[in-house]
Amino acid sequence: MSAPTPAVSTARFDTVAAVPLRAGDTPERLAQALGGTVLAWSSCAALTSCTALVGLNHTLQAQQVPALSGRDVTTEPNRDVFGGGGTMTATMGGKITMWSGGKITMWSGGKITMWSGGTYAPLPENTALWQNIRLEEGQRLAPQLGAGVTVAVLDTGLDLQHPAFDGALSAPSTWHDFYDGDADPQEAGTLGTGAYGHGTNVAGIALQIAPAAKIMPLRVLGPDGSGDVVMIAQAIDWAVAKGAQVINLSLGSAEPSKVVQGALRRAADRGVLVVSSAGNDNRNKITYPASAADQKDLELTAVSVGSVDLQGVKSSFSNYASNLEMVAPGENVYAPAPEGRMAAWSGTSMAAPMVSGGLALALGAGADRRSLAGLITSTAGNVYGNQANDAFRGKLGEQGRLDLAHFLSSALK
Repeated sequence: MSAPTPAVSTARFDTVAAVPLRAGDTPERLAQALGGTVLAWSSCAALTSCTALVGLNHTLQAQQVPALSGRDVTTEPNRDVFGGGGTMTATMGGKITMWSGGKITMWSGGKITMWSGGTYAPLPENTALWQNIRLEEGQRLAPQLGAGVTVAVLDTGLDLQHPAFDGALSAPSTWHDFYDGDADPQEAGTLGTGAYGHGTNVAGIALQIAPAAKIMPLRVLGPDGSGDVVMIAQAIDWAVAKGAQVINLSLGSAEPSKVVQGALRRAADRGVLVVSSAGNDNRNKITYPASAADQKDLELTAVSVGSVDLQGVKSSFSNYASNLEMVAPGENVYAPAPEGRMAAWSGTSMAAPMVSGGLALALGAGADRRSLAGLITSTAGNVYGNQANDAFRGKLGEQGRLDLAHFLSSALK
């Protein structure tokens, strides 16, 4: 399926039907036959491989619709199936005044100097976190700092006017708000309520890892942190079509989605790397699409990420499972917040963009993207030496915690 044109309508639908297309089909005929609204439609030479997505607010009995005879039509719940987790744990009062030249980095003599005397200069509150994943060494190995790489952040949107993002966003023509159906993916809500600020934090974390990368803001979640299946699938296709090399999904669902799975396969076919958070329910099961990252058709491009503390111990909230591929520190991570502020969040949502940023560092330095999903997991640091993780042995990744220095030294050989 080619990247679908986002629906003009902002209507929400309880169910989505995936309908294989046949010669002679038109959006109008299909909508009338199903009594729904066509949300995605693509044209291609091999019509048997193309699928339209139709939003419905009633139960579809496909066998009772003559136009669907002989087609393998699938339906699944759509509305509010996905959610972005995490909790705001601290805020900084007043407006941020440390942004230098409108950048999240600091400048000295025309050069980026993020580290000074062993301290991370832009946001010193994160120094221990970044030392934990060896960010300083990693950035020295990849001095391009992600230049030329676009990371699509599918989330609650972000504060587009925040000075931290000045010059750090992709072209406005690549932005979209799939939740409200317009081109303005601005966060909406009240700071400290619901998921407002989640996307701004996630994007800001990715930029701290890869400061020269570009963020593509795509809003797929509302202020309460929930979003629809179709929004996620459309945004993945959009990100691929608009040139993102990395997609960050700090969100998840309790159950798999065939519609989203199709979009993930299309991203994999184009070699786009997808990083997904594992969920925050302290369960022996990770959320989807993190749970699909090790599947054969996605394993070369997808990575699942859980959370640990600075000692490498599983975060109390983090999900875990035998198919979880790696972890990163996801507790009290400071980043930009709406209204020009800074705030700390905790969640696997905060761990995922550290991995997305690490992949951007490698891509910006010219690494072969086909090897990166496997390398970033296989070069992770061992967390199983800590007895506190004995109950989770084999369920925090093959090795464990993100190690950017080890990863980049291996990727850039």
